[in-house]
Amino acid sequence: MAPLTRQGWVVLWGLIGLCAGIEFLLVLSDQGVIGPDRLRRLALDYGGFWPGLLGDWRANYPAQPWLMFVTYGFLHGGPAHLAVNMITLWSLGRGVLARVGARGFALLYLAALLGGAAGFALLAPGLRPMVGASGALFGLIGGLLAWAYVDRFTHDEGLWPIGRAVLLLIALNLVLWWAMGGQLAWETHLGGFVTGWIAALLIDPRPVADG
Repeated sequence: MAPLTRQGWVVLWGLIGLCAGIEFLLVLSDQGVIGPDRLRRLALDYGGFWPGLLGDWRANYPAQPWLMFVTYGFLHGGPAHLAVNMITLWSLGRGVLARVGARGFALLYLAALLGGAAGFALLAPGLRPMVGASGALFGLIGGLLAWAYVDRFTHDEGLWPIGRAVLLLIALNLVLWWAMGGQLAWETHLGGFVTGWIAALLIDPRPVADG
């Protein structure tokens, strides 16, 4: 893996810091340290992804039906949810940054964030809200696997590791969906993954050279 540039570190740490900072403020509000005491609910109302806003629901502000396609990815359901996602972001983000740099990473992350929201809007039953960075994270996975596919296909290497990784992701989602009583937003994961795969090949379609 190529060393990350200063700009890459800034982008990665900045994204982690932003998500962590928002959750930190919400936790302080939950504990009554700062006001208002309903800050988490307000954040969900104004920043979460609400499928009903794509229908006949009244938005809290005019641009909410559009901005929620991005804002949902910076909110989390609690410290544990945040920790899992940020550890995953740290692990995956370095690989993406090493491949395409800060600009490519930002484009892939944003595309997957939008794709995750679109997947939830199209496939999720009911009108429950959705928050979390996992759509974008599955987009990073999709991007990394897309590049691995191109590299292995170009250099006439076996493609089974790619297929195995996809099967493991499907199994992981099934297990989590069962463990969470059907509350897992797998639709967001699917939308993010597919969008990330496509976006990665548009951002950098070239295979890594031998040697």
